[in-house]
This record gives sequence, structure tokens and C-alpha cells, in this order.
Amino acid sequence: MAGRQRQRQSGRRAAGRVLLPALLLGLCCRAAPERVRYAIPEELGRGSLVGPLARDLGLSPADLPARQLRLSAEKQYFGVSGESGNLYVSERLDREEMCGEAASCSVSFEALVQNPLNVFHVEVAILDINDNAPAFSKAVLDVEIGEWTLPGARFPLEMARDTDLGSNALLTYQLTSNPSFTLAVKESPGGSRQPELVLERALDREKQSSFQLVLTAVDGGDPVRSGTVQVRVNVTDLNDNAPVFSKSAYEARVRENLPAGTLALRVQATDADAGSNGRVSYSFGNVPDDVRALFSVDSDSGEVRTAGPLDFEEKSKYSFGLEARDGGGLVAHCRVQIDITDENDNAPEITMLSVSSPVPEDAPAGTVVALLKVRDRDSGENGQVSCELSGEAPLSIVASSGGSYKVVTASALDREQAAEHRVAVVARDRGSPALSSRAALVLEVSDVNDNAPVFEEAAYSAYVAENNAAGAPVLRVRARDADAGANGRVSYWLAGGSAGAAGAAPYVSVEARSGAVYAQRSFDYEQCREFAVAVRAQDGGAPARSSTATVRVFVLDRNDNAPRVLWPAAGAGAGAGAAPGAAPFEVVPRSAEAGYLVAKVVAVDADAGRNAWLSYELVQAPEPALFRVGLHSGEVRTARAVSERDAAKQRLVAVVKDHGQPALSATATLHVVLAESLQEALPELSERAAGADSPAELQFYLVLALALLSALFLLSVALAVLARVRRAGPPAVLRCLGAQRFSVAGAAFPADFCEGTLPYSYNLCVAPGRAVAEGAWLPPPLPSLAAEELLGAEPCGKRSPTSSAGAGEPPADAEAPQVCKPAQSLSLSLS
Repeated sequence: MAGRQRQRQSGRRAAGRVLLPALLLGLCCRAAPERVRYAIPEELGRGSLVGPLARDLGLSPADLPARQLRLSAEKQYFGVSGESGNLYVSERLDREEMCGEAASCSVSFEALVQNPLNVFHVEVAILDINDNAPAFSKAVLDVEIGEWTLPGARFPLEMARDTDLGSNALLTYQLTSNPSFTLAVKESPGGSRQPELVLERALDREKQSSFQLVLTAVDGGDPVRSGTVQVRVNVTDLNDNAPVFSKSAYEARVRENLPAGTLALRVQATDADAGSNGRVSYSFGNVPDDVRALFSVDSDSGEVRTAGPLDFEEKSKYSFGLEARDGGGLVAHCRVQIDITDENDNAPEITMLSVSSPVPEDAPAGTVVALLKVRDRDSGENGQVSCELSGEAPLSIVASSGGSYKVVTASALDREQAAEHRVAVVARDRGSPALSSRAALVLEVSDVNDNAPVFEEAAYSAYVAENNAAGAPVLRVRARDADAGANGRVSYWLAGGSAGAAGAAPYVSVEARSGAVYAQRSFDYEQCREFAVAVRAQDGGAPARSSTATVRVFVLDRNDNAPRVLWPAAGAGAGAGAAPGAAPFEVVPRSAEAGYLVAKVVAVDADAGRNAWLSYELVQAPEPALFRVGLHSGEVRTARAVSERDAAKQRLVAVVKDHGQPALSATATLHVVLAESLQEALPELSERAAGADSPAELQFYLVLALALLSALFLLSVALAVLARVRRAGPPAVLRCLGAQRFSVAGAAFPADFCEGTLPYSYNLCVAPGRAVAEGAWLPPPLPSLAAEELLGAEPCGKRSPTSSAGAGEPPADAEAPQVCKPAQSLSLSLS
């Protein structure tokens, strides 16, 4: 009991040493999200932690109730906690019981989660621990050694078996000490160790007839485990009588194809010695390997039984020798002869000598496509054979000499209907029961270019929305050619077409290999609504065959055109430069009743369908309740009777909107004058033409007036500053410098003017020391220009001579001081 406890404690310590790295491996080495792997040692107790499964799957503890993590496996070795999501051991894990002697052991199962549904593969590797001790199959091993055996002889002993793996199953052997025997270990190529008992000195049965030894097997695990077996050595006496057979030769006759284990005959030999020297065992003598493969001999009873199938056609008679050996090593020999009788156990054998495949589909009837030979290894009627073809094919079989047959074509071949023909050649013998065999014959038919490409549709239709991008796919045409290889390889190109006067060739292109038709440019529904092209498909045979299909492309409309108002013309009279009175107007009598037709807004849309469906709506009117517009007709009518309180001038703005997505619109402006007649409406029209009814014009004039007022203000300020400077005179410093020069400004203007006044200002400068005659004018320093030239205007009457003089010289006394007086203003009224 104490030994068992120590063994369990050592096993727990070993499990603990393996568990720590295994858990670290399971926690640190994460696999891909779709597969999780753990590694744990065997023999873990129930409830032991395997790993944080939920965390490794990317699930948080808060998600577990909704995700419903569960396991799916044939046998539940593990369980998962619903709260933490950890994986635990739920059943005992014994690697040797689960996986036997396999090098690796693992348990695979699926982890299922809901919301959304997902499946994860989990694999738990079961690591081996040294929990199994070496064991022998017997409690006692009996070894018999003759007293005449020389020292150095070796006697193999049974090997112990350890179900553990690796170093845990690496065994060493120990033998109790005995001067007559030692232990040797023989290494096998496979790595196993065979213990052998070695005789160290000669034995004497009279001194000691038996020996009791103990063989111990020790494994390489930690802690070490071992197993023992008792070895009993018996010393035998001298053998002086050999075995004797009852017959020197034995004969038997058996049928072929007997099942294995069938008794063929029995031999018997006796030995006059006693004990092991009189115990006889039977075995084959020096016989071929095929005899050992077909027959077996029971070493105790001497029964000869079949070990494999006997075939009369391979060999009809077997003769071999048997030997009987007693326990002392004496041997006796005998001969055994077994005759095999024939049965119909061989079906006919079909051998294909030649097959002409592939065969051209235009081969004439009677063409030989295959040669075959049929042979039956049986004899007599069992070997007589007849042949036929099984299967529907334009082929037939014809018998030839020497058991040969020919397969020929019975009619014309067509590869497009059948690219190959599979038939079975059936050969049947005349045995009882009859045996038959089948051989498959596959005849391929080679292609001849006898088929033109055929389009899937004779005419294709494609619908492309306008404003498409250049290079956009339109459709794909496909033609199939029943031929094969180059004969069935189809290429495409445009063979022609029409799209009105413009032609369709520039519109689309076709890819040669795929048959994809692409737009070469952007389509405009308003310019071209449909066009057709001819696409030709041609195979690669010689000579080539082709066919043509028509592709009709319909351009679909998009709402890319806004409605266009034909009447009243959009924007008429609304521009800044429009002539007065150019805007259209309608005169409505003040006596008009409700429903009076004022005007009709006429608009068109270049689009089609819903994109061209127009609706009208009145969006601006001084009196919204006075007028209405028809939703679909565009007719502007009075919604009520015109009253005297209504303004004489009415400006109506109607919007015309289509039904496209998105909708496009345009506006129409209509001026309505409420008057009984055209003569009564003319003053209103002239006033409207002269006034600035347009808010844009009013704004323009307001801005212009503001700019003029600002300019006048700045000019007034400048003039006031200039006048103050002139009134103050020149500085005193400048007056003390000496005489000053005076300049006289002369002026000339026409004697007569049509109307208006001409203000004129000049400066008069005189010297203080000189007297100037009254009425005398100093000549101006510069020539004067005519007034009409200054004003840029034409004279109304005849031109009068100018009063300006030529250029005068300055005063003689140029150095005399001059005094400059302020300029005088002169205003003349011309009539």
C-alpha cells in the first residue's frame, strides 16, 4: 500500500511538472481566430482548467449570455463555463486508452456561438506522462538448457512492453546476480532492446537441475517505473532417440481455390524418448518460398493446411519435404505431394493489342479502330470463349484467326454528337457456371471543321443609358462552335451596321476573344435613339467558317435637358440692355370673369418619357388669387373676376418642371395689363417702359446716385480747402524775394451760341509800378482755342473769328516785381 501511495505521489509530481509548461503553452501560444489549440497532460482531474476559451475566441464575459457559447463533440471530455467562458476537464483523460500507441494524441471538437452563428475549431493535445510501468505477458519465463550446452550460448528472453511514449517507454533490463548466467541486451534496427540470457559456464543436471532468476525492466520516465518477471531455467538430460514418420511419403489431392485453412493432409512421427526429448514438432524442410506461402504445418499436430489460394493454371502439383524435430534436436524427414484439380475459376482475359484513337469523324464505315486478343487459362470447354460488344456505339466486332478480334466502325461518326464512344468488350466462356470478363474500349473521335459558329441569339438587344462613359460595356455576345480545338475557337469583329445617316461603326467596338461589346463614345438620346451593328463570329479552322448576328442598341433617356419655354420667350425684356417695351404682355379686360384665358405658356423638353412630362406652376404674382395656371396645359386663366382694386400692371412668373430624377425646370415671365382696350393700356405700357419697374434697375440707379453724392461731397471738400489756401496768399518769405511776374490769361469763345451759358474763369496779373491803359489787354502767354473746340460741340450759326491773339512776348522789364491778383469769374449769356 505504501508503495502504491508513493507511486501515486510521484505520478502527481510528474503531472505537475508537465502541466506548468502545457498551461503556459495553451495560454501564450494563440492560434488563428478560427482554430484554437491547447496542450494539457493526461490524467488531469475533473474541473482542471484547460484555457480561457472565450477570451481566445474574442468574446468578453459580458457577451457570453447573448452569444451562448457551447461545445459540440461526440464524447464530452471537456466543458465550458457559462460565466467565465473557461474550458475545463470533465472526464478522465488517459492518453494510452484514447490513442493507443499513436505518436500524437489530441481531442478535437467545435465551439459554437450564436448571434451571429459561428463555428470555431478547438484542438486539445494530450501530453504523455509516465503513468504506466513496463509489463511482461507472462509471470514466469521457462527456459530449457541442455547440460551439454557450451558457455557463451545466448537464449532470447521476452521483451517487456510499456504503453507510454518517448523516454517514458525507453526500457533497460537488469538480471539478478548468478555465476552461471549474465544478461545481454541486443539493439534492434527499430530501436527496441531484446534481452538475452547468456550462459557463462557449463551446466551439470546432476548438480543443479533448475535456476530461479528475476528479470527487471526499468523505463526512462521521471519518476522511474519498473516491472519484473521470473525466469526459470531447467537443465535437460541427453537425447538418444530420433523421431520416426509413419510413412516416408504422403500424397493428397485437393481442388483449387480452396479457402485458406483447409486441411490437405496430416503427417505423424513418434519418438521413443521421454520428456522433452520425446516431444516432436513439425516444420518445413528446405522448401521454396512459394510453398511456405501456400501451405502451413502445425508444429504440434502435423496437419498441413492451405495458407493461400491454389491455382491449377499456375501449378498443378506441389512436392516438398517436412521434418520432425524432438526436444533434444534430433530430426526425421518425409516427402509430401499435393495434386491440384482444375475448376472453371478463370474468366477470359482480354488484351488490347492496338487501339486507333482518336479516329477522324469523317472516317468511312468499316474502318478498323481496335485489335484485341482473348485468352482463357482454363482447359476444355472452360477455355472456349465468345466475344461481343456491349453498349450503344456505331461499332461492331469481327472474329479473326488465333483468338483475335477486330473492332470496326459500323456507320459514320459525328464528333459533335459524341466526342467519344465507350463500349465494353464482353468475353464469355462455356464453363459451368460460365465466367465472363469485360474490357472497356474508349474511342475518341477527332474533330473536323464541319460546323460554323452559332450565336446563342440571332439578334441581341442592349439598353444603354445616355451620357455613358466611353469604354463602358454594352453587352456580351457569345457564339458556340461545336467543333474542338482551333476549329471551335471563336473570334469576333464588327461586320457592319447602321445608325441612320451617321453609321454605327464609330459607336461601339467588340473584343475579339470574349465578344464583349463596348461603347466607343458617350451616347446622346436626343441625337441617336437606337442603332444596329452586325457582329461576325469566325472559327479558327481551315477553311474558316463564320456566322453573323445583329446587335441592336437602344439608348435610354436620362433627364439631362431642362424644359425650354417657347412662349413667352424666357428673359425677354428682362435684361439690362433690353429695349423698352420688348417684354411680352397680355391685355385682360377688367370685365373678365373667372376662367378667362389670359395666355398659354408653351414649353418643350428634348427628353422623352417621364423626363419630358411637363407640369406648370405659378410661383410669383402680385395677386396670387387672381390668376392660376393649368398643371399640364400651361394655360394662364383668371381664378376670379377682375375687380377695380386690382393693380393695372401684373407680373406673373410661372415655373415649368419635368418629371425626371432629379427634376429640371425653367421659368417664364408674363406681363399682364388690366385694361378694357389696347389704347387704354398704352399709357401703362409707356410708363412701365420709362420707369424702372425692374428691381435690378432700381438697385442700379440707387447705387449710381450714392456714388455721385459721394463724389460731390469729396469735390466740395477739396474746393473749400483750395479756396482757403488762395485766400491766405503766398507766404511772407516768398514776397520778400523780389519782383514777381504777372501772367495774363486770355480767352476766346464764339460770338454766337445756340443756347445755354458758358462760365469762364481767368487770372489777371499786373505789375504795381506800371500803368496799364484802360481797356488794354496784355497778350496771353499761350494761344487760345475756340470754345467749340474746348467743348467738343458744333456751332449752331456761322463761325465768328476768334478773339484770341497770337503768342505775345513777356514785358520788357522782366525783372520788375509783379503782383498776382485773384482770378475773376466771367459768365456770358449767349443767344
